[in-house]
Amino acid sequence: MIIKKFQANTETEAIMLAKEEMGKDAIVMNIKTIAPKGIYKLFRKPLVEITAAVDDTVPYKNDKPEEEPPRKPRMSFHPDIIYEDRVKPAGASAKEASGESSAIEQKLNNLQSLLEKQLNTKEPEELREPKAAEPNKNLACVQLVYNQLVSNEVDEIYANQLLSEIDGTFRNDVSVDKILASIYQKLVLKLGQPKTIKLGEKGPKFVFFIGPTGVGKTTTIAKIASKYKMEQNAKIVFLTADTYRIAAVEQLRTYANILGIPIEVIYTEEDLKQAEEKFADYDIVFVDTAGRSHRNKEQRDDMERLLNIIPDEKKEIYLVLSATTKYRDLIKMTEVYSDITNYNLIFTKLDETSSIGNLFNIRMLTNASLSYVTFGQNVPDDIDKIDAQSIAKKLLRG
Repeated sequence: MIIKKFQANTETEAIMLAKEEMGKDAIVMNIKTIAPKGIYKLFRKPLVEITAAVDDTVPYKNDKPEEEPPRKPRMSFHPDIIYEDRVKPAGASAKEASGESSAIEQKLNNLQSLLEKQLNTKEPEELREPKAAEPNKNLACVQLVYNQLVSNEVDEIYANQLLSEIDGTFRNDVSVDKILASIYQKLVLKLGQPKTIKLGEKGPKFVFFIGPTGVGKTTTIAKIASKYKMEQNAKIVFLTADTYRIAAVEQLRTYANILGIPIEVIYTEEDLKQAEEKFADYDIVFVDTAGRSHRNKEQRDDMERLLNIIPDEKKEIYLVLSATTKYRDLIKMTEVYSDITNYNLIFTKLDETSSIGNLFNIRMLTNASLSYVTFGQNVPDDIDKIDAQSIAKKLLRG
């Protein structure tokens, strides 16, 4: 017996190929649907594969002499999906043949319905006329993650970028848990390790806090200073260049008195130079700056000159932003400050928003390191360094 396999877009086409090559005596022994593989199988059509056989004692081609009594092959249903030619009994009437044909057709339809249920298909014609394959669980999982990220206000650009980077790692047999773990790990890596304030090895470390008005710079300084004072017994001084608001100076002075640390007001760039010499034996100099409008070029120039007084190796700069600010406004703010200096990122008021996608967006947009987050007014409790794992979980869970 000679056995061969044939593939085509439909069952009918596959049988015709078999009959054409092996002759009319070929028997269809098995038939199955070959689903395309890969994460993009949604866009590919399945194929139908049949296994056909022919007795090697008869000619391979359909070249029997015309004198041979004609046979009328018909298809007969078998529970194991095996089709074979059977000779119609002599004397069978046209009515009997028609009845048998209808019975066979009904059995085939029943088999098709069973297969459709197993494949979770909806259209009865799908097996006979294949369309697009059903999306696999990987695609469904990725779509759900994408929707969750966007609902947490992650920019669509960054959501697509994140998922496209792990797309090639998916296989059809990979579990949903592994897909989610891969996305979670990628999020953590992109958020990065927190950049926290380091004490100066030689002389004081000048730590500047910049950002728009009303984001909570002064309170954030007090929270961080309190932790360094209590946990490391650091020698700290406050400088404030926010001379536009008397209330801001008084607020910082109140914190300084509570912590028992000195405070000075900086009016000019020369004042800052003098402070550098005066507090040379301190560990950290926290510098509070005035809230500047990102639309005011003169104020931006004043800020840039002040920051340039201290050499890069002796300073750290933290841009303080509110998590409640609209993303398009955050884009403008970060672009302006990026023109002035390099910085790390502090986000305040996390307790006032249910979506934290902006943390991820600004991290991706600026490539600046995330450092601290605040979530209330209590000093020094309501502040912590960025926890990339916690943020990643919230972005995926909501």
